Amino acid sequence: MKKQIYTGRYTTENSDPVVVFLIGMRINKPFALNKWLPVFNAMPGMIRELYTHKEDLGFLSMESYFGLKTTVMIQYWRSTEDLLKYAKNEKHLTAWKNFNKKIGNNDAVGIYHETYEVKPGNYESVYGNMPIYGLAKAMEHIQINVDSNSAQKRLKNPEIRVTS
Repeated sequence: MKKQIYTGRYTTENSDPVVVFLIGMRINKPFALNKWLPVFNAMPGMIRELYTHKEDLGFLSMESYFGLKTTVMIQYWRSTEDLLKYAKNEKHLTAWKNFNKKIGNNDAVGIYHETYEVKPGNYESVYGNMPIYGLAKAMEHIQINVDSNSAQKRLKNPEIRVTS
């Protein structure tokens, strides 16, 4: 399905806190398929769950990237509390227990995550001639105007609105 391209420049509101969560894996031994493939295959079910129950879970949106050895998902959450609550969710805990049981300290596959709490007014974005993407999928997608035409203005003004 082709995504709609929004010509011009767009941004997002930055009046709400947001949690940016990076999670991924690194294939250290490509031929150890039996070690890294179960880790890779555990994610689609969790992603479906996140999108199916977005509002209840506090999950906002995500983007995924696949490299030769490393994958990363950039997720946006409503709060750290919501993210930590999901970490104790049955589907996630099962995947985590399976990882520790099957892989543990085996160096065939690595996993990582990073969590960033971002306060209102401390983030900004710009999208030029793009489909709705990244943070714009998680927050309101707004056309840039005279009040938001620079990063400095967007960072100083958490209440960016479309003007007539």
